[in-house]
Amino acid sequence: MVTVKEILQAKDPGVWTIAPNVEVFEALKVMADKNVGALIVVENDRVVGIMSERDYARKIALLGKLSQNTPVRDIMTSEVYVVPPEATADECIVLMTEKRIRHLPVIAADKLVGVVSIGDIVKTIISHQQGVIEHLENYITGKYL
Repeated sequence: MVTVKEILQAKDPGVWTIAPNVEVFEALKVMADKNVGALIVVENDRVVGIMSERDYARKIALLGKLSQNTPVRDIMTSEVYVVPPEATADECIVLMTEKRIRHLPVIAADKLVGVVSIGDIVKTIISHQQGVIEHLENYITGKYL
């Protein structure tokens, strides 16, 4: 099965992070500029949270708060689930489904090395399954002879 390390190698490099004291409005601008649905919140080189579009919608927009006056730390999700580069796509999809999350920071040697989204994982699983189907079709139809 495909590992997180392999998924990260196929993606554009870079992880978008934000400090917890930055205003939510600035975080939203970064998310829009980078076309991502979440930012990893980092303080002193340590992952302390994740801020997603869902956090903004539920904790700012629906409550009528101002994103200009609110620091990221006030709305971020502090309980962050992480995976190592050796984790498989199957393990990630199980964790994401059970915890109802869409992004997983990837940690190696206590350092943030990437992030995988539910879209990355689903794309990988579908691609892998299509390869298996193709292989089986070729086997059944005798194309290997």
